[in-house]
Formats: sequence, structure tokens, C-alpha cells
Amino acid sequence: MKNLNKQMDELEAKWKRAVADYRNLERRVNNQQQVLVRFANAMLIEKLLTIMDDLERANEQLKDKGLGLVIGRFGDVLKSEGVEPIEALEHEFDPQLMECVEMIEGAKNQVVKVVLAGYTLSGKVLRPAKVIVGGKI
Repeated sequence: MKNLNKQMDELEAKWKRAVADYRNLERRVNNQQQVLVRFANAMLIEKLLTIMDDLERANEQLKDKGLGLVIGRFGDVLKSEGVEPIEALEHEFDPQLMECVEMIEGAKNQVVKVVLAGYTLSGKVLRPAKVIVGGKI
């Protein structure tokens, strides 16, 4: 009887460990799936940003109201997915958010011009802003 109780306790302990291991595995798999989805979304959004760049360049030349509306709607969709533009123009240069492509005469460490817009995705830099920074030359 004592031996039987001991075996039951051992089996119960093994069962509890197996259940805990399974739950941990389930949690790990879910986390990995979420990371994969976020990575896939980031890759797709980066590709879409190049299209946004082209649309904005075209709008600079054409100044078309309809194209401006499309760009606005495109921006709204990106924003709904957690994409935010990096505010760089006339801000102090921040190497965490920006990449300096040129320095010209101007206010020291101030962004004078944005060459290519930068974006964050859920608070993380997706693409740094490429900027021209002022300084003493």
C-alpha cells in the first residue's frame, strides 16, 4: 500500500511536470509566432514606404489634389498599423532616429532638410530619417 501511494505520487509529479512543460512550450510557440508576424509586417511596411516615398515625390512635382488625398489615406492606413513618421525637420539631430547624409552651414546640430522621411513602427525605428544637418563648416 505504501509502495502504491509512492508510485501514485511520483506519477502525479511527472504528470504535473509534463503539463507545465507543455504550457511553457505553448507559450514559447505563441511568442515565436507573434515575433514572426511582427517581422513579416515590418518587411511589408518597409516595402510600402518606398511606394509612399514615390507618391510624395510625384506630388511635389504635380501638386495634384487627388494624389494628395491618396497620400493622406495611405498615411492613415500606415498610422493604423502603428507606423509613425519621425519628426526631424528643424529638430535637433538625434542619431537614434536619424542618419546624417550631409552637413551644411546652419544652426549647429539642427536638421535643415529631410532627404528621406523616417518612420517608427510601434515605437521602434523602422527606417531612420536621412537628413541634412547644420553646423560650422
